[in-house]
Amino acid sequence: MKFVHLCKTKPPSRGKKILIIGAGPAGLAAAGFLVCQGYDIDMVDKLPLPGGLMTFGIPEIRIKKERVMEGIKELSDVFDVKFILRTKVICCGEGRHEGDEFVSKKVSFNDIVPNYDATLIATGTWLSRPFKVSGANLKGVYPALEYLIRLNAHRLGFLSADEVPKIGKKVAVIGGGLTAVDAAFEALEQGTEVYMVYRRTKDLAPAGPKEIDKLIEKGVKFMELVNPKSVIGEKGRVKGLELIRMRLGEPDASGRPRPIPIPGSEFVLEVDTVIYALGELSTPPCRSEECCGIKLDKWGGIVVDENFMTTRKGVFAAGDVVTGPSLIGKAMGSGLKAARAIHKY
Repeated sequence: MKFVHLCKTKPPSRGKKILIIGAGPAGLAAAGFLVCQGYDIDMVDKLPLPGGLMTFGIPEIRIKKERVMEGIKELSDVFDVKFILRTKVICCGEGRHEGDEFVSKKVSFNDIVPNYDATLIATGTWLSRPFKVSGANLKGVYPALEYLIRLNAHRLGFLSADEVPKIGKKVAVIGGGLTAVDAAFEALEQGTEVYMVYRRTKDLAPAGPKEIDKLIEKGVKFMELVNPKSVIGEKGRVKGLELIRMRLGEPDASGRPRPIPIPGSEFVLEVDTVIYALGELSTPPCRSEECCGIKLDKWGGIVVDENFMTTRKGVFAAGDVVTGPSLIGKAMGSGLKAARAIHKY
């Protein structure tokens, strides 16, 4: 997977330095454009390897990590991009996000940004939406993002087997997006019986029916029009998942039919592990505009203008930290557009 397309060797330096916070798809694509314009690039990321979810989230069956590393090596070895890893940029305090266990150093946004001619924030979405049902705190309940990150980190040699979430013999994966698909696939690969639980129908799932059909062919049991009501426990551990059947009503804000619970239709699915994938939230380094002069929208994403500039001059943002969760290609496209805007700036 190449990130540099406009040049084969490093051009003469312009004498200007750009900071990219976040070494995922958007940040890497931006770096690939900017190095060909002669900018010196520092990339800061909290994980022990660049690549973001391409490295630590998405299964090999969809993205080969070796290919991602080849593109990153080219940025480093040929174009002198400096990767500053295991480093989290924060401002006015911080929240706990998935992947933070790898951080060994924290730096202040307001301290580091003045050292550069421009900054691009591409920190993605590393916060799982909460699972708000009774029993969600039982042992054996995991956010899908945490499960995937820790599983891949173990395979890459950054975590021991004891640090990977322990899944049992029967796993319920809640959700219909790509994160849910990836979690269901990985759980199946670990030799478990997997149920995928979704409140709408297969054809309305964000991942798309083709992705879910692939899982069904592999043995995943897909349950549509059901929604979790509670997690049932015994001695502090998951014993089952109480579900309620749904019907589809009028379209909601997403444009899809609204799932409506059917009273009296509750039943219990016997499982020993619950993995929830209810979506992720944007994780910018700044938690409020008062902190660093960067406005956030009501979902916590960064507000940008038509040139990808934030409300702070010289600071740009791109990828999922702006839009919310998206596909890899869309995130890379956003990073490229932001890079062109930075060059123009």
